[in-house]
Amino acid sequence: MNAPIHKEHAELATEFVHNRERAKWHDSSLWFVRQKRDRQTHSIPEWEQLRELAATIKRHTLAKLPQYLEEFERNATRMGAVVHWARDAEEHNRIVLQILQEHGAKKIVKSKSMLTEECHLNPYLERNGIQVVDTDLGEWIVQLRNEPPSHIVMPAIHIKKQEISELFHDKLGTEDGNNDPTYLAGEARTHLRQKFVNADAGITGVNFAIAETGGFVVCTNEGNADLGVSIPDLHIACMGIEKLIPRARDLSVFTRLLGRSATGQPITAYTSHFHGPRPGCKLHIVLVDNGRSKIRASEDFHRSLNCIRCGACMNTCPVYRRSGGHSYSTTVPGPIGSILAPNRDAKSHGDLPFACTLCGSCTDVCPVKIDIHHQLLTWRKELAIQKVVPWTKRVSMSMAAAVLKRPWLYALGGKVARVGLRWMPRWMIYNGLNKWGKQRDLPPPPAKSFREQFRSRSKS
Repeated sequence: MNAPIHKEHAELATEFVHNRERAKWHDSSLWFVRQKRDRQTHSIPEWEQLRELAATIKRHTLAKLPQYLEEFERNATRMGAVVHWARDAEEHNRIVLQILQEHGAKKIVKSKSMLTEECHLNPYLERNGIQVVDTDLGEWIVQLRNEPPSHIVMPAIHIKKQEISELFHDKLGTEDGNNDPTYLAGEARTHLRQKFVNADAGITGVNFAIAETGGFVVCTNEGNADLGVSIPDLHIACMGIEKLIPRARDLSVFTRLLGRSATGQPITAYTSHFHGPRPGCKLHIVLVDNGRSKIRASEDFHRSLNCIRCGACMNTCPVYRRSGGHSYSTTVPGPIGSILAPNRDAKSHGDLPFACTLCGSCTDVCPVKIDIHHQLLTWRKELAIQKVVPWTKRVSMSMAAAVLKRPWLYALGGKVARVGLRWMPRWMIYNGLNKWGKQRDLPPPPAKSFREQFRSRSKS
């Protein structure tokens, strides 16, 4: 079997924006969420203090992460949980499968978990004869479509309700053409309820784990995580090691930030606390590294582990909003994903740090103050050092550097461009060699340069 052809972000983004109507409402939908976030943040005067405190807590936790992980394991074990350690995605999947097989579990209900998406747990379990159903509505929709989520908080944001109506009619036998959201949600609830009742085990992610208590918190707006682990006797929680915080008193800082940043609400509808298994039941916690220790050791990129997966950087990013999450070809898309993905595989994801305008809006909205656009700029330098950047870009950047180092050459080039762009035939500027010009037009060149205008105005 031939390996799938890897497409770069620019090529996939071109496919997404080809449907101009979709691109327009995708952009406006995410910007609507960004505006809700702004209204919430302006409603509490201590917002910036909360961000600073959250960043400080995360910085402290990462500095002492080994000690806090051991403390968490001790306290979780003391309360009756079984803690497992996984070096990578493959080991994580093997551990989860082994637990399920030991308990004879064949039908699984799973709440939203970006870690299990990252590890490709669903297809792994299905290949081993285990049925997995994602119970978050958006996750379930993309699962029925056999595609990955396009957003870490709103996984089906790229799909219109008419398409969901057609999907449900095809998969569930709902009324043809009925795209009323209340009707569709009701049909989904009825169908999923049977999955909950018949499940042998529930799998959840983890939003925050507390070293001091050995407990963890799962935040949802649908209550599906609660129901998924309340009926079966077996609960498996899959957790990236960066989700740790030191003390119970730290939790309120993050719960105040998460909901406001993610969806513009004061707090998620369900903030569920788990401290050991229910009587007569089993709780397994799988702690996963999968490259996180490598990022933690990086002087340039370790701050990216502060991320609490709110998705605010995606909602504000002008590139993500217009290109869609699938154009990033990685579990966590958008600005933060463009930092994390090259850390795992620079060759496959080396184009992502360049899919950025460096506008800094992502850094402005990040609830834990990750300097996202600075790290993306650093990645560009690192990728050039690793020679992952295409030779065409390396040559063009070398030429640009040569011009920018010489003010006289820069001024001359500007003068030539101002004259040439006014008189050159359009085909000489917009042709197959100019990929940038396929969807954009240059503004009309000014008659005078900025420096010439500045000098003339200074004299007057």
